[in-house]
Amino acid sequence: MRALPRPLERLRRELTVPQLDIPEGRWINLPGRGRTWLIESGASDAPALILLHAVGCTGALTWFPVMAALSERYRVITFDQRWHGRGIMSDRFAVSDCADDVAAVIAALHLEQPIIAGYSMGGVIAQRTWRQHPTRVGGLVLAATTSHFRGAPAEMAFHQGMELGMRAVHLFSRLSVARAAAGRTARALNVPPTETGQWALAQWNSTSPLAIGQAVASLGRHNSRPWLTKVDVPTAVVVTTKDRVIPPERQRDMAWRIPGATVHETPCGHAACVLEADAFVPTFTAAVDSVRLRLPSRQQAGHPAQR
Repeated sequence: MRALPRPLERLRRELTVPQLDIPEGRWINLPGRGRTWLIESGASDAPALILLHAVGCTGALTWFPVMAALSERYRVITFDQRWHGRGIMSDRFAVSDCADDVAAVIAALHLEQPIIAGYSMGGVIAQRTWRQHPTRVGGLVLAATTSHFRGAPAEMAFHQGMELGMRAVHLFSRLSVARAAAGRTARALNVPPTETGQWALAQWNSTSPLAIGQAVASLGRHNSRPWLTKVDVPTAVVVTTKDRVIPPERQRDMAWRIPGATVHETPCGHAACVLEADAFVPTFTAAVDSVRLRLPSRQQAGHPAQR
């Protein structure tokens, strides 16, 4: 039997998906924007926490390992970003539109300055949410993310290539090739035929390769360095120190630019939220708690939902 490439072989050995424990979701309509799939858990009068997922994932897929722990003391909310899973479909994908979606969810649920936490792409959207809607945000938790892409020539070429590729390649052929490649990868990784493993695979496949390409291209245009020094809400940065997608030094540089940001390091790679949940979850929950403890006392305690 032909051996797997070394990165796939390493990932296959590490593929230990946590047990599935997810509350039932529901559709939520965002006036003037569309509808998306939302999952909510925890007490309605607990401090509100919105979790923003990674590129190519869904809210449930990125965050299911941490939901139970956080729901013990937070009102935890996650939803599918536009073009992902059951998220809003639109003519384009832009990080700025995703940030406006977050503000629309805050308004629809009548939340008062929740903590916004984001993983990878979600961390970029969290930054943009503060930038575009600063009075709506109580605090930030930024995990495995960055203030900018296209720092090195290779990154610039990659993101520019994604933009060109989205315009130049015929949609049908791109989807067919990418889906076939995804299927081969899943078989090579030997995703376990368990309920959790197959659910995770279905969640991943619910976002099209086109959406991932558009999201990566939009992320490539992100640069928050000029205004991160103006962030005026409690912030925590979770650094994944073995990350080969977003270098740890870039994650630390982002934290250094945000006034008063605390740094919480975990010895994990970029897929830590699921594949290394045992190490990631306690570090992430500690980061969320550190932000809550710096909020005004009323927000720390939470408040009755305004319906």
